[in-house]
Amino acid sequence: MKKLLPFALLLLGSIVPATAQDDKYTPEPADSGAAAPAPEPDIDGNLVDELLERDEQVLNDPGVYNYDPGTRRDPFKSLLKTQVDRKLPRAEERPEGVAGLLIDELEIQGIFVLDSGPVAQVISSASETSYLIRQGDQLWDGDVLRINLDEIVFKQTVNDPTALKPFREVVKKLTPEK
Repeated sequence: MKKLLPFALLLLGSIVPATAQDDKYTPEPADSGAAAPAPEPDIDGNLVDELLERDEQVLNDPGVYNYDPGTRRDPFKSLLKTQVDRKLPRAEERPEGVAGLLIDELEIQGIFVLDSGPVAQVISSASETSYLIRQGDQLWDGDVLRINLDEIVFKQTVNDPTALKPFREVVKKLTPEK
């Protein structure tokens, strides 16, 4: 019993000071020449509100969030969204000429190889008008990537949240006349 008494007093001595401490701890400066420590923030709600307000401002700033999915699907876009954001433009909204052509409306009439490079003659099913396009031309919903002897490869922009890439390659073949 005599051996347990010092151990019990030591244990009791370590518990009592811990429970008798004040809720707020203010350290005393060790050196009188040192700068006074910063006052402890008031955590009664003012600090929490200030932090939440600052975080909300950061999240609402459109320039802060920038997600680059690379070749992956954007996980922040809904998979349940059935309607694609991009609406097909009406004919009066599209510009005239090659810049107003939709890739899906094109039909290849012929491909010509010139000194300056290949040129394709296409016809738009919407306007029944013939156009000449070259590699690098920009259409309403994409670009002309390559023109080969028997086909044209387009890079069509796709605004689909479930798509892995924001574009797709569309190949249109030259159909021989019968």
